[in-house]
Amino acid sequence: MKPSDKESFPEEVARQLKTYVYRLIDPRNGETFYVGKGRGNRVFSHIRAEKDLEGDELDNKLKRIHAIRLAGFEVAHVIHRHGMSEETAFEVEAALMDAYPGLTNIAGGAGASDFGVMHAQEIIRRYSAEPAVFRHKALLITVNRSAAETSLYEATRYAWKISKSRVNKLKSSFRLFAVSSSVHLSQTNGWMQQ
Repeated sequence: MKPSDKESFPEEVARQLKTYVYRLIDPRNGETFYVGKGRGNRVFSHIRAEKDLEGDELDNKLKRIHAIRLAGFEVAHVIHRHGMSEETAFEVEAALMDAYPGLTNIAGGAGASDFGVMHAQEIIRRYSAEPAVFRHKALLITVNRSAAETSLYEATRYAWKISKSRVNKLKSSFRLFAVSSSVHLSQTNGWMQQ
């Protein structure tokens, strides 16, 4: 296979693949560092993008590809499943993203926060929880990922910014709750100015 052949499928093959889900693998350690879905030659587009960009334009995925190439290796491309509808491909991509932590993907998989990886106890809590009944107007802010890295209070402050004038209008009309991935409700006690 000529080097240029490694960066594209023959036209007749690309046509038959339909929508597929793929992984990019670092041959230096066998680690999957990116999961994606696409059609045609999408799986190879990352390699071409890395060649055309330099310095600050490189995101983590492209930096990894660049480091692999500098070490004298080529990124391994694995088509995980092909011949799928777009809808099915989104589900397969999301499941693979859940299975490989530490990916360089900027966005998470479709529906990851609602249907992604959970412990059995989390699923039981989610689907057997009593519906919340609010006696006041309420605003719920989801802070799933950031809450794991800091306090729920700090994660809420990070996730939602509001101007002082809007706060004054809203103060008496509703209560603010932060919702973490463990379905914990925490009511704020006041407003702070930065």
